[in-house]
Amino acid sequence: MVSINDLKHIKQAFDEFAKAGIDMLDYAEFQTVMRSCPSLKTVKDTQIQHLFMKIDYTGDGKIEWHEICTYIFLENKKKEETVHRSKMAAFVLPAIVKFLNCGEPLLRIHFPPNGTVVTLREDGLVSFWTPKLHLKSKKNLFPERSITRRPNWATDFVLMPEYNKLIIATGSRELQFYEFSSLEPCCQLSALETVPLNLDYCSTRPDECVIVYGDTEGCVNILLMKSIREKLRLWKRSPQVDNIPNISIDHAVESPEVTFIRWKVHQDWVSKVKYFESISSIVSSSAHEETALVIGSIHPSTYKQEQMRGTAEVSDERSTKVTQRATCNQTIFIVPKGVTTFDLCKNLNLLVTGGMDKVVRMWIPYVPRNPTGILKGHSAPVAYVCVTSENGHIYSVSTDNTAKIWHIKDQTCLFTAHPNSSQIKGELSACIYSSAAKGLYIASDSIALLSLKTKPQPKGIQIVSHKEPVLCCGYSEQFRQVVSCSEGSVIKIWDVETGALIFEFGCAHGDSAITCMTFDTSGRRLMTGGRDGLIKLWNFNNGQCVKILSREGKCPEICDCSYLTLHGNTFVISVGWSRRIDIYLDSKEETQFIQRPTPSWQDDMRNGHKEDILCIAHCTPHLLATGSFDGEIIVWNVVSGRIQCRFQTPQSQKISSSHVQNTSVLSLIFLKTRAFVPELASSAWLVSSGSRGYVNFWSVLNGGKFVASFQASHLQQQITKLALTQDDSMLFTADHVGFIYVYNVKQYAMGPEQNPPEKINFWRAHIRSITGLKIVDKDQFLLTSSMDCSVRLWNIHGDYIGTFGQEEDWRIETPSSWKHPAVPYEILIDPLSMPSHPVLDEEINQSDVLSSEKSENVNKQLDNQTDSDPPTILNDRDIEDGSISSWFRSEPGRRQRHAIFKHLNRASNRTGLKDYNTLKDLDLIVMPQTYKRPDLSLRKINPLESKDADE
Repeated sequence: MVSINDLKHIKQAFDEFAKAGIDMLDYAEFQTVMRSCPSLKTVKDTQIQHLFMKIDYTGDGKIEWHEICTYIFLENKKKEETVHRSKMAAFVLPAIVKFLNCGEPLLRIHFPPNGTVVTLREDGLVSFWTPKLHLKSKKNLFPERSITRRPNWATDFVLMPEYNKLIIATGSRELQFYEFSSLEPCCQLSALETVPLNLDYCSTRPDECVIVYGDTEGCVNILLMKSIREKLRLWKRSPQVDNIPNISIDHAVESPEVTFIRWKVHQDWVSKVKYFESISSIVSSSAHEETALVIGSIHPSTYKQEQMRGTAEVSDERSTKVTQRATCNQTIFIVPKGVTTFDLCKNLNLLVTGGMDKVVRMWIPYVPRNPTGILKGHSAPVAYVCVTSENGHIYSVSTDNTAKIWHIKDQTCLFTAHPNSSQIKGELSACIYSSAAKGLYIASDSIALLSLKTKPQPKGIQIVSHKEPVLCCGYSEQFRQVVSCSEGSVIKIWDVETGALIFEFGCAHGDSAITCMTFDTSGRRLMTGGRDGLIKLWNFNNGQCVKILSREGKCPEICDCSYLTLHGNTFVISVGWSRRIDIYLDSKEETQFIQRPTPSWQDDMRNGHKEDILCIAHCTPHLLATGSFDGEIIVWNVVSGRIQCRFQTPQSQKISSSHVQNTSVLSLIFLKTRAFVPELASSAWLVSSGSRGYVNFWSVLNGGKFVASFQASHLQQQITKLALTQDDSMLFTADHVGFIYVYNVKQYAMGPEQNPPEKINFWRAHIRSITGLKIVDKDQFLLTSSMDCSVRLWNIHGDYIGTFGQEEDWRIETPSSWKHPAVPYEILIDPLSMPSHPVLDEEINQSDVLSSEKSENVNKQLDNQTDSDPPTILNDRDIEDGSISSWFRSEPGRRQRHAIFKHLNRASNRTGLKDYNTLKDLDLIVMPQTYKRPDLSLRKINPLESKDADE
């Protein structure tokens, strides 16, 4: 909202304060200055306050003019980087290279509809490859050279997929037709005017086509054919020449179904010719500057015999003639040094050319005066260009095997693959881009595939917050903002009020993932830890890195970090693969940009963890707990640096001793309301995650002891994150497959009783492991992040508010704007979200499948119960409007339920497996009503016995 005029006004105000001896402004003075700006009079006080805090990230209470300039500059710079990053594209290097045996060069590469790659060598060798360049088969179409047989060579080839044919142009002035599946000869058109250099084919109508070729005299030759199948059958009966049925072009054009047109277009050899059906025109190019590229029609719009008579060269002996198009029927582009390659995209209204001058030019078709863009960067002649409308890119390849990706809108080079990096060697002979394979195929001394780097896309209609898995998230109370960090080293800031994206910046830790994060006590600075072993401090509102914390030498991965206040001093604590606790003093006196940790505690060096430390938790004022990969938990006295107590995570008794259990501690949390209360000295203060979905409670006084544990995850999945309400009454647990369980632990682990705590609620929040779990805004809402690339907001009762990054905004204070009672679509259709049923839960061995007497009896009983047809498929609208509930109450609905499980039972017995994929519609019938109340979500019911329609 701040314009350049506002900045000038603010600068003048700072100058006025400077004349009065005031170089720094506090919030009240800054607010007065902002209010004096004409265009900012309607701005809210909270907005001005938030801007002041964002600039004053250190919490000094005053700001200078240069700090305002720095903040605005860095914010806009990060925004530009974000836009540029969203456009980035790259090739996978090195390329997939298959070296070819010594022989003639490859002329061209094609992609038939069956997904194979077809290549033609100059000596007539046709090869079939898989998309990953594994040779499937090959065959030489030309007979071996002998004294009595004249040699032949190919100049180009093209596919006729509608007729299962392949056309080869030869140096003997022939067009040879072959069966594509068997490569057996069909027929050939001989005695062409000149040698055809390049070919193109297009099916224009049913059983009609156009075949175009350019020749050595600069002519564009057009062959229009009707009744193609019948015509090819007739030609196949012609007399054979060199074991292939032969018909001359003169005899072929005598048929009314065949029309031959020959335009004199260029004054040099035709370098490329192509028919574009989208504009119903032929585009051809040559090295002649004055006719470098010509767009022309097949037939003249008005045929003036007088004009054509002077330019036509009519042969008395032949029925074909060479003519020149009228000016109104063609568009000529004059390009220095001519054009060797081109491509045209009707959707983008864009023509792209490349040539000997090493420049890629962008044109508007039919506007030949000046190019709209000139792309420079190649150091050799451009041999191939391709335009892709789906991503707005231009791909170009030069004769030195350098491939580039250009952004059409920005006219900038996004990526360059040099031959030293791609490992493509030799003289370039053919090139083509495949949208199906997402890559460039380049032929030289070898055939190579330069694949595009692609990121996994969400399946179906899944809504994601990041393009990569989200590894951590947090909430800033000061700004009411959610911060999420991804595996791709991208940090995003979201508005919790609406779910809208406010700001983002990438490459926070280079190419390394961000594994953990925390805020300082003011909530204005963000600390992130990464797999690069660094802790970075950020002004996260503009992406400014203000400090780097790291160890000397090699820095192992950081797994968790925390911000600690002790005796008026503040510290940043990090743990990870170093198996040590690193403590950094956070002081304004520390002016070095790269800061080293304080000396390690002696107890940590001698008696600390023996395995990687995965998590950390702090309890005011002086307790610190760390958990490691081997299940060990150590509670430290931060003041003395000594170990107060240590525990070993117990193993489950239900697993055999031979089975290796995962006892790693992924999360720790203190029950702070019990800490240092004399009456609760023997109760549990510390909660940790255990194996097989267990949660363990520990007492940390008097040497510490194990108090109690219970299995929080019904699916026995490891608990990944723990969270507590402010009064420590409700424990939220998140497991490895995305479920959240809520337990009442107000009185749990305070006495000798061993009964599990009361389960208050549970629901599935994500389809993959939950990596972040935060209770925010005074216990009103729950924030979650997951490896499924999403960050979501729920109310404390499990009602789904929305996913950050969704199209429509929510209003956090207006429940009607929430997604509830709906749930994320990917959760609804995931197999693990299906309700339990005896048919699904029953284990069937091989003998049960072979002797299916039991299943046949069950089928007979079900057949006697109902005559219903197989279950119908219900769509999403039926689910949303609630019409299923009333339908189930009817008698046909009850019969339909029996039919559903009859077919379910048959499928289960037939395969011996719980085949969820073939029965995915079952969850659309049984589940939707259960999701309206989170406490009933995934409740185990028997639909065959249940009489409640909602169940």
